[in-house]
Amino acid sequence: MKTLALILLTTMASSVYDFKMNSLDGKSIDFSQYKGKTLLIVNVASKCGYTPQYADLQKLHEQYGSKVTILGFPANNFGAQEPGTNIEIGEFCKANYGVTFQMFEKISVKGDDQHPLYAWLKEKTGHEPTWNFCKYLIKPDGTVKFFASKIKPMDKEIIDEL
Repeated sequence: MKTLALILLTTMASSVYDFKMNSLDGKSIDFSQYKGKTLLIVNVASKCGYTPQYADLQKLHEQYGSKVTILGFPANNFGAQEPGTNIEIGEFCKANYGVTFQMFEKISVKGDDQHPLYAWLKEKTGHEPTWNFCKYLIKPDGTVKFFASKIKPMDKEIIDEL
């Protein structure tokens, strides 16, 4: 069951900018720093058929970083495909895909222990992740759009939204 604190945080968050979360290296990141930016929030995993999308996420970050900020959230909710520690995840991403976009500590993106950020995303879109590499595009005006795992980060559907 969700703790009362998680329930309160979810109901108190009126925008994505109300969240504070820890990066892979444990540093607190206040999402208010992202105000005015388009965000692409992605639940990621290291041992998934969609894991090669890390390369496209990095390419999107490099080519369109002035238009979109990518935030990666490791999660072990689907097929136990993200078993590593935060340190192992960071090392994997850097060594295999040269990831330089912002990555966060491993969280749960669905179920009874769903992180409040993902509860908020579900409330805004009516969609929760169905597998690894689901994407939420959040515009500065607060609109949120969901993209399923099969939609690659460099697909026209996403690029056209930037």
